[in-house]
Amino acid sequence: MSRITSKVNKNADTFRENYTYHTELSEQLRSRMAEAITGGRDHLIDRHRKRGKLLPRERIDLLVDPCTPFLEFSTLAAYEQYGGRVHSAGVVTGIGVVHGTHCVIVANDSTVKGGAYYPETVKKHIRAQEIAEKHQLPCLYLVDCGGAYLHEWDRVFPDRDHFGNIFFRQCNMSAQGLPQLAAVFGVSTAGAAYIPALSDEVVMVRGNATIHLGGPSIVKVAINEDISPEELGGAEMHATVSGVSDYTAETEQEALARLRDIVAGLNRKPECHQRRQESRPPAYDVDELKGIVSKDFAQPYDMREVIARLVDASEFQEFKPQWGTSLICGTAHIDGYPVGILGNNGPLFSDASVKGAHFISLCEQRNIPLLFLQNVPGFMVGKAAEQGGISKHSAKLVYAMSCAKVPRFTIVVGGSYGAGNYGMCGRGFRPNLMFAWPNSVVATMSPDIGTNVVLELAKSSISNKATEESLEKLDRETRAMYAEKSNPYYATSRIWDDGIIEPEQTRDVMALCLAVAATLPQEDERSYVYRM
Repeated sequence: MSRITSKVNKNADTFRENYTYHTELSEQLRSRMAEAITGGRDHLIDRHRKRGKLLPRERIDLLVDPCTPFLEFSTLAAYEQYGGRVHSAGVVTGIGVVHGTHCVIVANDSTVKGGAYYPETVKKHIRAQEIAEKHQLPCLYLVDCGGAYLHEWDRVFPDRDHFGNIFFRQCNMSAQGLPQLAAVFGVSTAGAAYIPALSDEVVMVRGNATIHLGGPSIVKVAINEDISPEELGGAEMHATVSGVSDYTAETEQEALARLRDIVAGLNRKPECHQRRQESRPPAYDVDELKGIVSKDFAQPYDMREVIARLVDASEFQEFKPQWGTSLICGTAHIDGYPVGILGNNGPLFSDASVKGAHFISLCEQRNIPLLFLQNVPGFMVGKAAEQGGISKHSAKLVYAMSCAKVPRFTIVVGGSYGAGNYGMCGRGFRPNLMFAWPNSVVATMSPDIGTNVVLELAKSSISNKATEESLEKLDRETRAMYAEKSNPYYATSRIWDDGIIEPEQTRDVMALCLAVAATLPQEDERSYVYRM
């Protein structure tokens, strides 16, 4: 396989400027993640610890195998929403390794609004379950939750993808043979009581864990009965009277050890369905990504330089290198796992679209997972493009990408605009996992183009009351709107991706993603390659 030869000049002013810019973005990301993990609620964390309880990420550290990675999803969910008080949406989710088995872990954080479920909490929980089902992984629930946040009940409770969908998915995954296991560390009340109740096996911590559909206050109001939390739903009662709990633990550490033992006895033997080879580091330093990627989207860079710092030995078998050059396609390995990569080198023209569709069909036939590296201004527009059939040819790329049965992963490394976001496997096309870099932008169009479109519509409005002053105000408001809503933190707060990662983390993140995907068997249906 051919090795990419880097042409980067690390002594150039632009490299140093880019490096400084992306370093500052990475530092900002780390600061915001640190705030989400433990910031702003010291008194609540102190009270939590006095009850003998661990924080959710501490529980996860004890649950997963030593020295193995935990890939956390959407750490900044609900960021800058609700007055900045709902850190990480009150729940920690991700993929970890327990007794050699990849598992999806969902851990409530009761130091954040008592672990109550906000709209983003529900969305994040369901997304974790979706990832588990797509990759055929067990789900481990570390429960410490007060149920739905009542002031948001209309956005949490009644709709198809609201709180009830968590339990629907839990039932169906168990029916598919995907283990659903729960350890209860604190309150599990109202709807949250169904998380352990619908699990295959349940562990409760004596003294802190309770499970009940209605707490003591509700019982008092509903049937005028006075009862303590322990009598109503404590670990001892559920282990000896109701049978809701299968095991009682004296400490959280004991409960986590029991959960590990249950996973060890699942009798699952994941098989690798990929032809994995020896892992080799890239020939170039991954840290150089921060100097390569332009801080200004108007300044192009070669996506091959990014690929060279992600793939094993910087080896890349490029497909059609001299045709459709605005889309780079080719096969490589990351941590020994095969992967087909599509990366943007400008707008998507008709030839690039057809090339991408052809390449996807090749990977589909050979059961090679796909990685989309998004830095796309969109599909080409204009008279020549339309007469050349850009609508028809771009649809071929969208069709091939949408129907591909191999695992698909997406990293937004720059701008992701308009239908280009769609053709490169944006969120709407349900990639297995999707991450973004701190410099990324996702929007229908750039601020300049979007603002000009809005101004032209205002000028041609049938009311025709636009004045110079009103147009200037509209210009300012539109640009401010694009600046706010195309920001990567705005996107990740609303769980439009599975998290923001630093550029130099990309290879490690993809290595874990491909390792999980490699356990999925190839689809039985035959795949055909159509030369387009």
